[in-house]
Amino acid sequence: MLLEEFKHKVLPVKNKLYRFALRYLGNEDEAKDVVQEVLIKAWDRREELHVYRSIEAWCMQLTRNISLNKLKSGHYSKTDVLDDGLRLSYSAQSPYESAETQDTMNSLQKFMRHLPLLQQQVIQLRDVEGYTYDEISEQLDVSLGQVKINLFRARQNLKKNLQSINAYGITKN
Repeated sequence: MLLEEFKHKVLPVKNKLYRFALRYLGNEDEAKDVVQEVLIKAWDRREELHVYRSIEAWCMQLTRNISLNKLKSGHYSKTDVLDDGLRLSYSAQSPYESAETQDTMNSLQKFMRHLPLLQQQVIQLRDVEGYTYDEISEQLDVSLGQVKINLFRARQNLKKNLQSINAYGITKN
């Protein structure tokens, strides 16, 4: 694989890789390091990439594995950042609507952090990144049924938590 082909097949997914790593690690610098490591490994294996059905799926799996290794090692510091994939534009909203939307997004982020890891991954890939069920199944190396079940459960859990906020006006810590 030549440099131009690498630029067209691998580099366009770096933002997705970053958001995926950020979802795992919660630290922007660590997520950037993971993406850099994935891109270096992809470049080192550029002659072998043609054997993969989807280079993007392979990169996502690599991102997942490296992120999990970092989590297991515990050699990073987690920061509380709003995920880039869930940021909204508030320009057309009134200040009240903008504040309410921001509060809802912050609550949603908090609730997502408390979901089981597989549910976090599936909802990130499906609802934020827009991957198909088959792509998610391949990237996470789980069955299609597991993807659907975990997505359903994650959405139900988030819905229940958001409804409890709206019903009572307060959040539980």
